[in-house]
Amino acid sequence: MHFLIIGGSDAGIAAGLRAHELDPSCEITLVLSDEYPNYSICGLPFFLSGETPDWHSLAHRTEFPGIQLMPNHTAESIDPIGKFVAVRNGNGAQLELRYDKLLIATGARPVQPNIEGFHLPGVFPLHTMEDSFAVHRFLEERQPKSAVIVGAGYIGLEMADALTRRGVHVTVASRTEAVLATVDPGYGKRVEVELEKHGVEVWNQVQASSIRATRDGLAVSGTKEFSRTADLVLVAVGVRPNSELGAAAGVTQGAKGALCVNRKMETTLPDVYAAGDCVETWHRLLNRNTYMPLGTTAHKQGRTAAENAIGVHREFAGSLGTQVVKLFDLIAARTGLREQEAASAGFCPFTAETTVWDHKAYYPGARELHLRITGDRHTGKLLGAQLLGHRNSEVSKRVDIFATALFHGMKMEELNDLDLSYTPPLSSPWDPVQMGAQFWTKAAGNRSSRL
Repeated sequence: MHFLIIGGSDAGIAAGLRAHELDPSCEITLVLSDEYPNYSICGLPFFLSGETPDWHSLAHRTEFPGIQLMPNHTAESIDPIGKFVAVRNGNGAQLELRYDKLLIATGARPVQPNIEGFHLPGVFPLHTMEDSFAVHRFLEERQPKSAVIVGAGYIGLEMADALTRRGVHVTVASRTEAVLATVDPGYGKRVEVELEKHGVEVWNQVQASSIRATRDGLAVSGTKEFSRTADLVLVAVGVRPNSELGAAAGVTQGAKGALCVNRKMETTLPDVYAAGDCVETWHRLLNRNTYMPLGTTAHKQGRTAAENAIGVHREFAGSLGTQVVKLFDLIAARTGLREQEAASAGFCPFTAETTVWDHKAYYPGARELHLRITGDRHTGKLLGAQLLGHRNSEVSKRVDIFATALFHGMKMEELNDLDLSYTPPLSSPWDPVQMGAQFWTKAAGNRSSRL
């Protein structure tokens, strides 16, 4: 069998490796448009900050057993009847690649906002390795002293951290009420305090409209009389699915134009699968598809697609939107649904917020850990959690406990039964997760959580 994969990032590589594991005789060809297979896009801010000085170390892996890589080849069209893909190489020559099973893993690309001057020198997106090299060259050669970042999501804020570490004064222009819109605004405001503590200037509810080249640098202007001049401008306002190739072949599109797939990662075309940031994602709590581009999800979807392509029945278990980000000394994390999302989905949500010590207060270094927990008032079922804490507070461990509980549909009271580790320098006899669940149960007046 010939398994053809279009796309060399998380989903594509995960699929190729899994297919080879299951059937070493399977012929696997992977077409990628650049020459950087399976590089960590999430690691780009740390390369640019200097914390990871060698970009080569961003490669998740450098060996791809059983996979024939075709770098610098662009897939231009899919013929689902003839079962071949038209591909053009870096020299412009076209060839046809036939397949028995096909995986579309073309990922996503940055949203290009309607900003006048977006293509001026010194204005950059940040999504690919080539993007990072362009920004790195600018930083090394121009030694900018100031930057404006348009967008206050994960990449934008991580780059605010990265550029500040390089001695660049950063201004962040956010369209939302507070930065980091994946958490509630109150927690976003706490993130802003951390940013401002390190010299980052934050503007909220600002829509950048134009960038002009002036004698003093790049002048960025927008709503609410926003006006800043900087040496460098980074635009990071989200991504959209690279779904055009699949759509042109006849694959149905869904949320935000992403390719529709079932839980086997099958598209609406026979023998054609799709996975990663170009597809919809099954949400485990919502019980429906949504668009949720995450590297962790892409790995799982690619693996699932490969298993079904090889003939092993498997369904993608679904995502909960678990995310975590480090910004200076602060860690912010979330999983599951926020209150408004839960209400829209038909739950009866109640959210309780509490602050606990990350470990026993008598042991030196104890720090406050903020928890915002959402559950269903009627059933006591956990629906979601948001956490903020110091980078040494094991925030990622705690959000992963919540994510595991969500995955298994646990009720709030059942979190108390979890046998979690304890030693005074790291936790308490009741872990902060359990203390948060207990606080929620009391605040919600819930007495049916074990029923």
